[in-house]
Amino acid sequence: MKGPPPIAGLLETALYVSDMARSAAFFRDTLGLPVMVESARLTAFDAGSGGVLLLFPQGGATHDVTSERGVIPGHDGHGPLHMAFAIAADALDGWRAHLAASGVPLRGEMRWPGGGTSLYFEDPDGHVLELATPGLWPNDADRPSVQRG
Repeated sequence: MKGPPPIAGLLETALYVSDMARSAAFFRDTLGLPVMVESARLTAFDAGSGGVLLLFPQGGATHDVTSERGVIPGHDGHGPLHMAFAIAADALDGWRAHLAASGVPLRGEMRWPGGGTSLYFEDPDGHVLELATPGLWPNDADRPSVQRG
């Protein structure tokens, strides 16, 4: 075999938050992400297309977690992190209106050479979040429309 085996996709993204209840409410209520797991250690959200957004309390996941099933290494993050959610092109105006109605100001908007558009805003901890339509990256032009049942 030449090179590593293929990667199937990005599965998890983690953000580290100062107030779990406040941040969980933002992602659940403002962005509409369904909660999959909620515990003192983390909140996991269905971020669509098989992706998961994990929220950890800042400094609360720095130690390894060991059980009879294995070990999860400790981790943490500091400062304003960044992540992007994929949205359908025809959802862009709806998201602009929804964020405005929810009192979430846009920090920026970018029209990309490949035809995509990104909206940038912050979560309660100042993490820079992005909603991006297809056309941001060369490998997302054929991304299926977002559907949630």
